[in-house]
Amino acid sequence: MILNDAHGHFFSSRFLELLTATLPDLPESGRAAAVATRLGWSDPASVEALSHTWAAELDRHGVSRTALIASIPGDEDSVAGAVRLHPDRFVGFFMFNPAAPAAAERLERAFADLNMRCVCLFPAMHGYRLDDERVGTVFESASRHRVAVFVHCGVLTVGVRSKLGLPSAFDLRLGDPLAVATIASRYPAVPVIIPHFGAGLFREALMAAHQCPNIHLDTSSSNSWMKYYPGLTLDVVFRQALAVVGPQRLIFGSDSSFFPRGWQKGVHQAQVAAMDVAGVSAEDRALILGGNFDRLFPSRTM
Repeated sequence: MILNDAHGHFFSSRFLELLTATLPDLPESGRAAAVATRLGWSDPASVEALSHTWAAELDRHGVSRTALIASIPGDEDSVAGAVRLHPDRFVGFFMFNPAAPAAAERLERAFADLNMRCVCLFPAMHGYRLDDERVGTVFESASRHRVAVFVHCGVLTVGVRSKLGLPSAFDLRLGDPLAVATIASRYPAVPVIIPHFGAGLFREALMAAHQCPNIHLDTSSSNSWMKYYPGLTLDVVFRQALAVVGPQRLIFGSDSSFFPRGWQKGVHQAQVAAMDVAGVSAEDRALILGGNFDRLFPSRTM
């Protein structure tokens, strides 16, 4: 059975430099390595080195392909470099703030020049509404370039920010799956991905996906948001999502990010176990674990 991962982060040296640009107690030279040491991570070093580390990690776990997210605006070139080195293994995603200066130019460059295949919106982090006309511009560009849009909804926690003492004043009111449905319905040809089963807004994510057949849910991470639903278990989440959304629009993700932890095998094992309990058929499991990702992001080396 093909195993693909729709949710992985490429925590490059440039990512660490941009993330910690406001921290005064780090050296300008070798900043990324110093940050990695502070976090207890492996030094990501060059884009080439981190790309090869990720490719070897996928081989070790039997993962065919993975999305790699440039996880801070301005780090698109790092992921583009990784994709160029391993085009058969990596699909380029990138975090984008449509409210930032020169946003339109950066968006066009990411699609046209860097061959990014999914733009990732974090409205709660960057402070804009999903009915903002600038979000409409993102969807128009995605439609024109035939790429996907990822919208983070619900609870948003960024572990690396917390560890570094960076502020995380996110406005969770802005990450509403029902608002995603409003914009997604206007662009039915654009695949839309809501990660983490809606990250605590599970009911709303199901409602949005039920209304809009272009909305997909990724299954990524530990799904610790279930603590907000007393008694809810992961097998019930899968069973309910399959009943409402169907197997064609659920996409496995691990939310892997840094080394030495590497690819999160435990997340995969927990989700497979939940599918076992939920009685998910082999055919549906093949779609969730690999087939849907290949359909949305067909390999360009084939």
